[in-house]
Amino acid sequence: MVSFRRSCLVVFGALCLVLSGCQTGSPPDGVRFRSDEYLFYRMGNNDTLASLSERFWGEPGKAWLIREVNGNTDFRPGNLVIVPLKQTRPGGLYEDGFQGVPILCYHKFGKGKASGMNMPAHVFDEQMRYLKDNNYHVISPDDLLGFLDFRQQIPRRSVIISIDDGYRSVRDVAWPILKRYGFVATLFVYTDYIGISSKALSWDDLREMKAAGFTIGSHSVAHSDLTRPGINETGEQFLGRVKHELATSKKIIDRELDQDTIFFSYPFGRSNAGTIAMAKAAGYRMAVTVERGTNPFFSNPLDLRRDMILKRDMQSFVSRLITFNSVSLR
Repeated sequence: MVSFRRSCLVVFGALCLVLSGCQTGSPPDGVRFRSDEYLFYRMGNNDTLASLSERFWGEPGKAWLIREVNGNTDFRPGNLVIVPLKQTRPGGLYEDGFQGVPILCYHKFGKGKASGMNMPAHVFDEQMRYLKDNNYHVISPDDLLGFLDFRQQIPRRSVIISIDDGYRSVRDVAWPILKRYGFVATLFVYTDYIGISSKALSWDDLREMKAAGFTIGSHSVAHSDLTRPGINETGEQFLGRVKHELATSKKIIDRELDQDTIFFSYPFGRSNAGTIAMAKAAGYRMAVTVERGTNPFFSNPLDLRRDMILKRDMQSFVSRLITFNSVSLR
């Protein structure tokens, strides 16, 4: 299979030979050739990838799509670039493999008890800087769902940053760092914890963070294990508890944040066939575990893999950023 860029260049080269005798100059808007799927554009002095994305896609946020199609092209005035007009890689399928989306998992931030669950601010800053400097894109759960449904292309280096429980340090420590690099995160909160003390986020905090672009998902009501009955808990009581943890937490978050909550984090990262079925029945469309690994488009959206970021060395962090699985698809 020939790459999209190479195919475009072959077509454009042939057209240039055909049209060279009858075409003088270039159209005033910079477009040299246009089809239903792509166009060739001569960069002007005031053009940027964001302005081209705004012009041809209706939003500046698709600039990454133009960059990825053009590879190592220098986007300077006078240079010819390819602008795709349709998505070319739904599901992230390539000739040499397929894309996967890592979901990173955090809990607390900043000063406090030294533990894997508590990430120092300077380490988190170093990790986020690495993502920014190496062209990783932090995508939203809606983007991930479109990718999993095989209807949306996402940047090749896409990740999701998720933060569990609802600690106040998310707002005080993690959020300013995320802002610095232009990132947002997905917060999974268990509703019994919200507003319980000065160490917990409040509903007003969550409303403010949602307005800033964060996604708020459910982490149950009381953070109890949904995969096994408790001591002296009957089968009927167990099923009732699981239903309550799933459905009631969604109902509370929906009411408090005026939304339809579709993303769930299994307490302790534990899931089984029963909890997956009940999560679906409760109205969730995606759910995460803490099973390590990346998520290709054919993953079960209600049993997604996620890596807990516990160690503080960069080598361990980088090892979690697997966004591509090499395999010949020819």
